[in-house]
Amino acid sequence: MLVSASLGSADPVERAARRDSDNALAAHIRAVGSEQFLAEWLSLPLFATLRPELVSARSTDAEGLASSLEHSGTGTQEYLGDAVSRLTMPVLVLCGERDTKFVAAAHEICERVPNASLAVVPDAGHALHLERPEVAAAMVRDFLA
Repeated sequence: MLVSASLGSADPVERAARRDSDNALAAHIRAVGSEQFLAEWLSLPLFATLRPELVSARSTDAEGLASSLEHSGTGTQEYLGDAVSRLTMPVLVLCGERDTKFVAAAHEICERVPNASLAVVPDAGHALHLERPEVAAAMVRDFLA
């Protein structure tokens, strides 16, 4: 199962720019701390549909958040477009209806994965598992059945 996923960037120049951006954001997290960073991050359009009361399990570890960006951010990840085409098992690709960037990414994944199924969670954004957990869980159960 892939949830709000993308294949990454095939362009090494774009990946390097993203890595630089992630490193700058990591430095910002260390400078302002996790509380301020998370308030800024959750105010981005990507999370506009996520109600504040749903965000209860926030990390308060600024160093951990910064390190995660530096070592696991999109800029450090290899492009997976060619690799996913070799998957032989069934793959469920979930995305939130209101997360247009990742809906497009989900379609791209499904075009490349031979045995992929797309599940779009209605009235949900990027954090579909928090916004519509019952609907997302039902889609996963149906896929596993």
